Amino acid sequence: MNRKNAVWAIGFALLLAGCTADNTPFPSKPITVIVPWAAGGGTDGIARALAKEASDVFGVMWTVNNKTGGMGVSGHDFGARARADGYTLTLITYELCTYKALGRANLGPDDFKAIVQINEDPGAITVQADSPWNTLQDMINHAKENPKAVKVGNSGPGSVWHIGAAMLEKEAGVEFTHVPHDGAAPAVVQLLGGHIDAVAVSPAEVRQHVEVGRLKILGIMSKERMADFAEVPTVVEQGVNVVHGTWRGLAAPKHTPDEIVATLEEGCKKVYDSPAFQEAAKQAYLGLQYRNASDFQEFLKQQEIAATEMVSDNG
Repeated sequence: MNRKNAVWAIGFALLLAGCTADNTPFPSKPITVIVPWAAGGGTDGIARALAKEASDVFGVMWTVNNKTGGMGVSGHDFGARARADGYTLTLITYELCTYKALGRANLGPDDFKAIVQINEDPGAITVQADSPWNTLQDMINHAKENPKAVKVGNSGPGSVWHIGAAMLEKEAGVEFTHVPHDGAAPAVVQLLGGHIDAVAVSPAEVRQHVEVGRLKILGIMSKERMADFAEVPTVVEQGVNVVHGTWRGLAAPKHTPDEIVATLEEGCKKVYDSPAFQEAAKQAYLGLQYRNASDFQEFLKQQEIAATEMVSDNG
């Protein structure tokens, strides 16, 4: 074969390969879900429950990849810049809506196409079981008498739980020392070790330690008491007007084809509705909240506006 024919043959082979790839049904290979937070936290837990059931629904393996750092910026940025083919998705969180307002990164909801929202959880203030504070007011009174003495851990500077603690601080008229961590799970570890006095994270992220008597929740930042923690009063009940929480949902890079997003949305709705996923979330005390792709995309826009106002109001 002469050189001209060889070049033609290679080009034709590549053309055929491209046609085959284009005609391959989606999905036809494993899907990776990027989690921007550390293993062991609520985001990681809901992601793994989703991936387990999605592997059965979609007929391909779903895996979770924790990419931590920069208050979730590293993972969110990696997910936004991934190839827009539907095989690298991100479990986005509230913090995505705060990055621009905080000047942390030029990154936001517009860098993704929403697929589904699957979760929503309130914040909670938790201390060690042997803490002298048995109510939120006990802690607030101590903070008033000892400005900045109470060390409150959170999931990162400017994170959803940092903002929640700042809102509590502002409404109660006290000053905390905020101690950032790279996710909720590391903050809880520091509380267990006695290195900080309290954490502002979700009830789900402390529940296993509460159940065995190592930690206790002083107040939950929900409108009404949670069924799973019915004995714990809300923050509002205790005289501090703070209702605040987080959410998690699946998203793809913004240039992902609409037909792929539609396939993912349809399958993920089946995952969300499956008894196994519902039970996994219940066992982990993770709140369930569903929004389809269109509703979730609009929700993200509104959340970015609200988060920008909240960051501004709380300095």
